[in-house]
Amino acid sequence: MRIESGRFIRSAVSKSDFLEDGLPQIAFVGRSNVGKSSLLNRLLGRRSLAHTSSTPGRTRAINYFLINTSFYFVDLPGYGYAKVSKKTRRDWARLMDGYFASTPQRTRVVQIVDAKVGATPLDRDATDYFSEIGISTTVVATKIDKVPRSKRVRHLKAIRADLELPEDFDLIPFSAVQGTGVAELWKSIESFLHNLPTA
Repeated sequence: MRIESGRFIRSAVSKSDFLEDGLPQIAFVGRSNVGKSSLLNRLLGRRSLAHTSSTPGRTRAINYFLINTSFYFVDLPGYGYAKVSKKTRRDWARLMDGYFASTPQRTRVVQIVDAKVGATPLDRDATDYFSEIGISTTVVATKIDKVPRSKRVRHLKAIRADLELPEDFDLIPFSAVQGTGVAELWKSIESFLHNLPTA
């Protein structure tokens, strides 16, 4: 896809802030410090549209970016960062629940898993959650450049098994550094956008 425009629209910290204008939304989510902002910037060919930070858990709001004036990239708070308070984690959960309830039929989730670390129980919980609420997903194994080539197939098979993904389910190895998986992820996103019913 050719990116003609991409700009930050707003941050949402409560239900009243959610954008519900009928445009499709591609929501990106994963454990904190999984490389989500780097993935977003690489997809869009930008260096700093989505803020990257060395401090996990920094993104605590839902951030909307309007792409080509026709759909949104939505940067969701990372899940499962242990150093924040239980209250903060509960607040995040409520915010995410409200978001997914707002536009479920026009939202696609890109769930990001660290290819080197593998799928954690938190990742599995998230996969189960999306399945239960009927949200379509693509799973991306990011930081694949940090996995030796001889071990990549094994790592990807382990992620697929741990998340109980069928063989025909999109699991895309990705590297924001090398550009691996950019075309494949865009293909998955475009397929979702093209197959949406007209609003």
